[in-house]
Amino acid sequence: MTKTIIFDLGAVLIDWNPHYLYRNLFKEEAEMLHFLENICTPDWNEEQDAGRPLHEATTYLVEKHPEHEEHIRAFYGRWDEMLGGAIEGTVEIFRELKESGRYNLYALTNWSAETFPIAQERFEFLGWFDGTVVSGAEKDRKPFDSFYHTLLKRYEVHPSEALFIDDNLRNVKAAEQLGIASIHFTTPEALREELKKRAVL
Repeated sequence: MTKTIIFDLGAVLIDWNPHYLYRNLFKEEAEMLHFLENICTPDWNEEQDAGRPLHEATTYLVEKHPEHEEHIRAFYGRWDEMLGGAIEGTVEIFRELKESGRYNLYALTNWSAETFPIAQERFEFLGWFDGTVVSGAEKDRKPFDSFYHTLLKRYEVHPSEALFIDDNLRNVKAAEQLGIASIHFTTPEALREELKKRAVL
């Protein structure tokens, strides 16, 4: 029986994408993609999600790729421009779950502790959670078991009573290995149907 629902945030409830910023900085799409795949890479960004200070991460890349300094500094200097809007369909599902009063609702997110407050100011629904575990604050992240265990222990959640929702299949599989039923998020519509199948909605 599901008593707890754990949400990922980025690409599930919040539309975040570096392309929103860098399309304004590069004339050619191919040039932008090359930069994001080879300079400010997802792996590099995940180190900040795991607690590395933004200034340290920026300095490291600038020293490594001085010819890209302006664009590297923009990643966190203009980070708020990477935030799109809320993913309204998922927010509506979240609202329904909250208003039902049937579940404990938590967020488990890979997010820099330095940029997360920007999202908190922009998205009121982040205050609806019964608790939020932010990777940058914990200096740990998905898909490592220890990060999931932080939430489970802190909020006394039993894995067999929880349901986890994440857009990253890697993170979904990690949760399942811990005995947490999980949904690989693709669209709000698909999520709604899956929650109905599980009699959660």
